[in-house]
Amino acid sequence: MFDRGYWRSLPVPHVDLASLHALAKLLEDADASSQSAVMGAALVSHETSRRDVHASPVHDIPVRSVFGSAATEDELAAEKAAAQTQSVKSFERKRPSRKPFPEHLPRERVVIAAPESCPCCGSAKLSKLGEDVTETLEVIPRQWKVIQTVREKFSCRECEKITQPPAPFHVTPRGFAGPNLLAMILFEKFGQHQPLNRQSERYAREGIDLSVSTLADQVGACALVLQPLHALIETHVLAAERLHGDDTTVPILAKGKTATGHIWTYVRDDRPFGGTSPPAALYYASRDRRQDHPERHLQDFTGILQADAYSGYNTLYDPSRAQGPAPALCWAHTRRQFFELADIAANARRGKKAPAISPIAFEAVKRIDALFDIERDINGLTEEQRLAVRQERSAPLLLKLEEWLREERSRLSRSASVAKPIDYMLRRWDRFARFIEDGRICLTNNAAERALRGFALGRKSWLFAGSERGAARAAAMATLIMTAKLNDVDPQAWLADVLTRVADTPQNRLHELLPWNWQPRQILMASAA
Repeated sequence: MFDRGYWRSLPVPHVDLASLHALAKLLEDADASSQSAVMGAALVSHETSRRDVHASPVHDIPVRSVFGSAATEDELAAEKAAAQTQSVKSFERKRPSRKPFPEHLPRERVVIAAPESCPCCGSAKLSKLGEDVTETLEVIPRQWKVIQTVREKFSCRECEKITQPPAPFHVTPRGFAGPNLLAMILFEKFGQHQPLNRQSERYAREGIDLSVSTLADQVGACALVLQPLHALIETHVLAAERLHGDDTTVPILAKGKTATGHIWTYVRDDRPFGGTSPPAALYYASRDRRQDHPERHLQDFTGILQADAYSGYNTLYDPSRAQGPAPALCWAHTRRQFFELADIAANARRGKKAPAISPIAFEAVKRIDALFDIERDINGLTEEQRLAVRQERSAPLLLKLEEWLREERSRLSRSASVAKPIDYMLRRWDRFARFIEDGRICLTNNAAERALRGFALGRKSWLFAGSERGAARAAAMATLIMTAKLNDVDPQAWLADVLTRVADTPQNRLHELLPWNWQPRQILMASAA
């Protein structure tokens, strides 16, 4: 330990009071922000001189340079903050409120026992004033059960003939799985994209042993039984006046590797132009992306095909064909190309590696968005109404957009990044501008892209299709499930009911089981009664 004499022996740093007074004078003349900065610098320097006996005295501090640098830093910080902030309108934040639980759910009352006497005076004369009810949502764990179907045998005492009712229909050979179980397996696999091995593991935890091979057999048998409904949906989709078309990749297992297969979708949705035909989605699977696949799919289609600029569709658009589809391109696709060159937020995240923001791309996005604003106003109107609005409001904007794009392109070099999306549009301008001439055409191909989201999610879950037959089966089941979703029908409930009734439904009445015509068995029985 050091004694007091040691501390007294330390040299005391020299403090020049005149310099401190001069510094205070400078602080009085500076603004508030500069004062705090200079004072901080002075205090730090003074504290440093107290800790270091060999430090320079305070009057040796370059006061002018400290004051100047601090003020400059404050000005730069203020400018930076002003550039990053903007004034917004004030608003009143609404307190979040929980929606009431659906009325169709059963209610179970749990009454907490009330005291029999007053906790204050002990009197037993209590009268009920009311009650407070708190609702809690609960779920009943899945319950498994075995249904025993009994067929009694009878023998005639006169002729000794034995009679017995016929066995009920089962979807699968040696049918041990009921329609609700089969519907759950199908919807989990093709609607929720849960592979069969995960389903098998989950069932095993619940005490039910269903191997993956057993589940696969059930899926294959159900797909075969539901094939007539798939054929009816296919006929309905290909009879449309306008289709959305797109495709996505799906790995298909091959010998020693996986081949890059493709899922093709064609969506019929007439609701944007006030059509009354029910929406539906059709899927096909292929091992590759050759152009003969869309040729085979759409060989009899003569309407409008909204798709991307995939060259495999070009043979369908060949003028030499007697009756072929008319092409219409997607504005959302080309807008995305411009937006990637004008995305300020994405560039900020990339940092130094970000490319420069293109003013031309920014202006192109702004002009295209003006067309989208008009489309939002006319969505759901009739074909004639949409066409009239487009001729009045969209046509002038489209003409100015084309002139502006051609003018800007003439000033750009071939290597400019924004030249690629401009060339993409101008080379196909007639197909982009076709919506001005036909009120049925949508501005985007988003209907087809939404229909393929499930397969994009499925690629992360089941990774690949086990075979070409498995990919075709997945496409067929996706057709049924997505069509049910488009018609606001619960796919699992619909599949369970259809699997029960399909065997007893005549061929000429199968259309009654399609999602847009379907009525649950309970409703049919109630109406018959």
